[in-house]
Amino acid sequence: MSKIYNFSAGPAMLDASVLEAVSEAAKNYDGHGLSLMEMSHRSKPVMDMVYETESLTRGLLNVPDGYHVLFLQGGASLQFSMVPINLLDDDMIADYTDTGAWSTKAIKEALLYGKVNVACSSKESVYDHIPKELTQSEDAIYLHITSNNTIYGTQWHDFPIPINSNGYLVADMSSDIFSRPIDISQFGLIYAGAQKNMGPAGVTMVIIRDDILDKVDRKIPTMMNYGTHIDKGSMFNTPPVMSIYAVNRTLTWLKSIGGIDCIEKKNKLKAQKLYDEIDNNVLFRSPVKVENRSMMNVPFVFAEQGDESSFLSYCNQRGLQTLKGHRSIGGFRASIYNAMPEEGVDALIQAMKDFQLN
Repeated sequence: MSKIYNFSAGPAMLDASVLEAVSEAAKNYDGHGLSLMEMSHRSKPVMDMVYETESLTRGLLNVPDGYHVLFLQGGASLQFSMVPINLLDDDMIADYTDTGAWSTKAIKEALLYGKVNVACSSKESVYDHIPKELTQSEDAIYLHITSNNTIYGTQWHDFPIPINSNGYLVADMSSDIFSRPIDISQFGLIYAGAQKNMGPAGVTMVIIRDDILDKVDRKIPTMMNYGTHIDKGSMFNTPPVMSIYAVNRTLTWLKSIGGIDCIEKKNKLKAQKLYDEIDNNVLFRSPVKVENRSMMNVPFVFAEQGDESSFLSYCNQRGLQTLKGHRSIGGFRASIYNAMPEEGVDALIQAMKDFQLN
């Protein structure tokens, strides 16, 4: 079979070393004679693996003291509710930035638990940029952002600062976690579904500062309470062990190639190559403002009317798959997360050049 490059927005590519390790663990984990899927999450080998995964996270992201690292279930979508139910009391207000479909969903859930001020929105221009000006509330307990907008291909390159001196940032980093250095101390809470940039679906990472908890009066359901999972080290109920192991192997791979600084350089190079081709190829254009272009998700459309199915078929024949754009903007979308090799981007660029000549 010829090489397949998966440009899906998620679930996304994993490095070959991750797939090999998970495949072996599914049969015989670390020489224990059992599949990892059969082993108790209370057993020492599994608990050691989860602890190691937390340690890798802390090391790669330079997580300061005073922060907990959790591995939960329910995806980022559950975090849309868990964040406000734990942090936003009925009489409190939170600022939310509306920069895409997922931030819109987060706003909808937050409105169930407290007051929400939409500090900015680019909805009217189909989310083609991130607004420069924010209208924050002086009393906002937190400012919520979606650091990278998977559907629309925009990314915060500089994070906003809450105007409330007692406030803090909350970020959905599902699609760019581990892709670039970040200062964790800027944030009170970060959450990220794994299936885009650090593993398969099934596990969600939450990094949360200890001192922002226990500020609301409401009764929180046990499974929705961050404190429950902190107290039990992400082991209150049976965790998604195989998914956490895949994250473990992904972070091990990332560490082995030089860590976050190294992968950022690779990601910048891949993205610049692809954007250069989009800008120079007469058939295509980017719908995103240049200053907000994402390193992770690159949407592009025909500059003039064209046959999208024809280009997608042309790419599929070359092993370039899942390039169809989201239905809200059409066209095409290349998701080039950490595990997408430069050769995959080069192959897509060559396909775009060749299609232009046809």
